[in-house]
Amino acid sequence: MNKGRLEAFSDGVIAILITVMVLELTIPADASFAALKQVLPVFPPYALSFIFLGIYWNNHHHMLYATQRINGKVLWANHHLLFWLSLVPFATGWVSKTHSAPLPTAVYGIIMMMSAIAYTILLRTIIAQEGPDSKLAKAIGKDSKGYLSLACYIISIPAAFINPWISDILFILVALIWLIPDRRIESRLNH
Repeated sequence: MNKGRLEAFSDGVIAILITVMVLELTIPADASFAALKQVLPVFPPYALSFIFLGIYWNNHHHMLYATQRINGKVLWANHHLLFWLSLVPFATGWVSKTHSAPLPTAVYGIIMMMSAIAYTILLRTIIAQEGPDSKLAKAIGKDSKGYLSLACYIISIPAAFINPWISDILFILVALIWLIPDRRIESRLNH
């Protein structure tokens, strides 16, 4: 199967998710600093979620670029990823409205964890189809970054009930780990 439709659909879904998040931002009631100060707390969760969606888009792009063909299993694994990513605007809004209360922060962590698991399933489904000697398999290797990210998300869930700031720091750590697109794939494709 041609991968073009899968790429286009995924790009469209992620673009819509970012649009939904930006539409959730409240415009200040007037032109004063006091009005701006009231809406500023929603910006950090929005910015972090925007970065996460950008990271998923970048790495999804690189992964599919290295993919030669897709099948039905890959399509369903991709839908699974998009399902979890589609919940990011909900979790972002809830965290924003509650100023990082424990339960919304834990739910955000669950959605991030499930997105990471879904991405890993998609990656492993493509590698299973393409074979262990494929460029993608060789580029990913042991996927230490992926497993470290997953561990941070798992820790962030109970940590939210101890102190949501611990979870927030873990989320930021994961974003920093992935901020630069996955060079493993780029380097393999250039050889």
